[in-house]
Amino acid sequence: MALPEIRPEERTPLVEALLGVIRQLLDRVQQLEETVQQLRDDNALLKGQKPKPPIKPSQLESPPPRPPAEGVKRPGSQKRSKNAELTIHHEVPLHPPNLPEGAVFKGYEPFVVQDLKIECQNTRYLRARYELPTGGSVLAPLPADVLPDRHFGPGLICYVLDQHHDARVTQPLLLEQLHDFGIDISAGQLSRLLTENHDTFHEEKAEMLTAGLETASYIGTDDTGARHQGKNGYCTVISHELFAYFESTACKSRLNFLQVLQGGACSYAINETTLAYWERQKLAAAVVQKLKAGSPPFADASAWQAWLAELAIADERHVRIATEGALLGGLIERGVSPELVILSDGAPQFDLLQHASCWIHAERPLARLVPHNDEHRAAIETVRARIWELYRDLKAYRQQPDAAQKPLLEARFDTLVGQQTGYPSINGVLKEMRDHRADLLRVLERPEVPLHNNASESDIREYVTKRKISGSTRSDSGRRSRDTFASLKKTCRKLGVRFWDYLQDRVRGLGQIARLADLIRQRAKARDAALA
Repeated sequence: MALPEIRPEERTPLVEALLGVIRQLLDRVQQLEETVQQLRDDNALLKGQKPKPPIKPSQLESPPPRPPAEGVKRPGSQKRSKNAELTIHHEVPLHPPNLPEGAVFKGYEPFVVQDLKIECQNTRYLRARYELPTGGSVLAPLPADVLPDRHFGPGLICYVLDQHHDARVTQPLLLEQLHDFGIDISAGQLSRLLTENHDTFHEEKAEMLTAGLETASYIGTDDTGARHQGKNGYCTVISHELFAYFESTACKSRLNFLQVLQGGACSYAINETTLAYWERQKLAAAVVQKLKAGSPPFADASAWQAWLAELAIADERHVRIATEGALLGGLIERGVSPELVILSDGAPQFDLLQHASCWIHAERPLARLVPHNDEHRAAIETVRARIWELYRDLKAYRQQPDAAQKPLLEARFDTLVGQQTGYPSINGVLKEMRDHRADLLRVLERPEVPLHNNASESDIREYVTKRKISGSTRSDSGRRSRDTFASLKKTCRKLGVRFWDYLQDRVRGLGQIARLADLIRQRAKARDAALA
C-alpha cells in the first residue's frame, strides 16, 4: 500500500517520526514475509512437495543489446588457423584414378581429418620362469608401468580418472561405457580405481598448497555444501591465479579454516602473530600468561590439547581462541607471510591476517531489498549508484595506484557509509559496510588484491557442478580423492598443463611434466620479475 504524498511544508518533526516508524514496520513486515515463505518451503520439502520456485523479472521490457559498431568484431569471433598447432600422426598421399597421358603433377592440397580411436586392448604377459642351478627359480619381471596387483593398464586407469574427474561422468555411466568397450570390470573394481592407491596424487596436492601459500601475496577463499555419508558438510576452496586447493570437512569455522590452510598436518606455535591474534580476540590476560610461560614443541593436535589440559585451560572460549592463535602461529612458522591477504565474501571465519572483503557481496543486500514505494526505490538506486561510482574509481586506483588519491577515496567512502537515508533497511547495509571499512578499502594498501572474490566463486563452482552430477560422497577415500583430483585438475588448467597429459605422466611414471609445486614457484618467480 503506497503512502499518500506529503508536501514539504507538511513534513513536521512529528510526521517525520511517524514516517520513520512506518518504514521500520514495513521492513519488519518484509522480513516476516520472507521468514513465512521460507517456513512454507521447508514444510513443502518435508511433505515431499516442491517449494515456491524463484521467479525472475520479465526480460521483455529490457532494451535490446546494441549491435557492435561498424568494423568492430564481436569478442571471440576472430578467426584463427585451426590446423596451425595440430599434430599430424599420419600422411596419406592420394592420386586421381585413370589419369590421362601427359598429366603434370603440381603438388598436394592438404585435407586434414581429425579422428579418435578407442578400442579394448588386452595383453597377456607370458612371464618366463627359470629354475636356477643353485636352487630356486626366477620369474621375468613385468613392464615398469604394470603393477603386479593390478590387472588394468595405465591407459585404462588414466581414462577412468579423466572421465570421472574431468568429464564428470558418473560411476554407473562410466561402468556401462567400459562394458560397451569390452572391458570386463565390476562396479567395485571401478570404485577402487577411482578412490584407492592415489597417495602420489595426495602428496602432490599437499605440495601444491604449500607452494601456493608461500608465493602468493593474496589468496581467495569460499565454501559450499558437501554432504558426506548422509550428513551435511562443507568444501572450502583456497585459490589464486596459479593454483586451487579443495578440502571437504564436517563443519565450517575459523578453527576449521586454519586447519585447511595447514593442509591437514597441523602444527602449533606461539609467536608474535599468535600473541597479536590473542590480543585482537581479547583472550584473558591470565590465560595468555599461562600460555606464554612455556611453549614446548607440539607434534600434533593431541599434544597441544594435552598441554592445555596441563595448564588447566578448560573454558570452551579460551580453548578455542588459544588453539586458533597457535594454529595461526604454526602457519607463519611454515613459511606463510603475516602480510598475506585473505579475500572472501565477508564470512567471519575467513577474517585472518590481512583480510579483504568483496564489494559485490557488500552491496548485494541493497539489490535484494524490495522497495515499499517510489521514494524508497529512488533512495536505494541513489545509494547503489554512489557505491558503484566509488567502486569504479577504486578499480582505476588499483590499475594505477596514486598516493594522492588515497585520502580522497577514504573520505568519499566515509561520507557514503556515514549518511542517514531515513530508511532503516538502507542504513543497516551502510552500517555493515562502515563496520568493515578496513576490509573494503584494503586495495588502497595492497593494489594487487581484487575488489571481488569472483575468481574463488568460479573455482568452487567446479566442485558444485561435480556435486550436483555425482551427489554426495560415501567413503573417506572417495571424499579425499574428489578433493584431490578437483585441486589437481583446476591447478593444471591455471598453469596451462593438459590434465590428460598430466594423468598419463603420473600414472605411467614418466616424469616429463614437472611437479605442480615447482611450476607454481617458477611462474611466481617469473611474475615477480616481470613486475619488478
